[in-house]
Amino acid sequence: MPPDRAQAPVAFVTGAAGGIGRALVERLRSEGYRIHATDLALAALPCVDGGFRAASLDVTDEAAVDAAIEACRATFGRIDHVIHLAGATGSGPLESVSRADWQRLLDVNLTSAFLLARAARAALRESQGSLTLLSSTNGLHGGSALSGPAYAVAKAGLISLVRYLAKEWAADRVRVNTVAPGPVDTPMLARFTPEERARIAAAVPLGRLGEAGEVAAAIAYLIGRDGRWITGTTLNLSGGAVLD
Repeated sequence: MPPDRAQAPVAFVTGAAGGIGRALVERLRSEGYRIHATDLALAALPCVDGGFRAASLDVTDEAAVDAAIEACRATFGRIDHVIHLAGATGSGPLESVSRADWQRLLDVNLTSAFLLARAARAALRESQGSLTLLSSTNGLHGGSALSGPAYAVAKAGLISLVRYLAKEWAADRVRVNTVAPGPVDTPMLARFTPEERARIAAAVPLGRLGEAGEVAAAIAYLIGRDGRWITGTTLNLSGGAVLD
């Protein structure tokens, strides 16, 4: 942990109340980061000990995203890392998906990343920090009826957005990456029956679901000192379900 808390790096995290979000916040706090945690499910909390602030955020609301970034800068004076974990799953097949559902999932999973990246651009330029987005193996292999078409398309779009931004922002030494987990043992899988969960796990070559802490560790690596020469990369965390 940095000896001076006031100089510790600042991470802005969306989706912080989810399984991966909670694991990431815990991991980063243990490493000395100051955290601005946001989620629809979070109640607003004042800054605690100069190191942690929580607030509700709808990542599809442009004005709210802009205000959240400014609130983080006002609280901590800077933003070093933005980690966008907020999202929602869908289901298929295509003919069962309404236009409203399609648009909702694109907004939550993809347009939100555009809004957040644009809002955080100036702060990340100042800190020469990083933006990390949460994609999915569904964005790599095209998804299935378990994810639905909109989710797969949105998660693939995040990978392309990362590649674009990595090139555009490299001159300012701002790094942009994404992680693409396979099935992770979080409350998001609660929509499946135990039998379905067992089949999903059995389909992973390593024979089990991923753990939220493993995804958090990968993100911590990407934003940390050891990841300083990594940008434009999609980190495949799938237990072999997708082979690069």
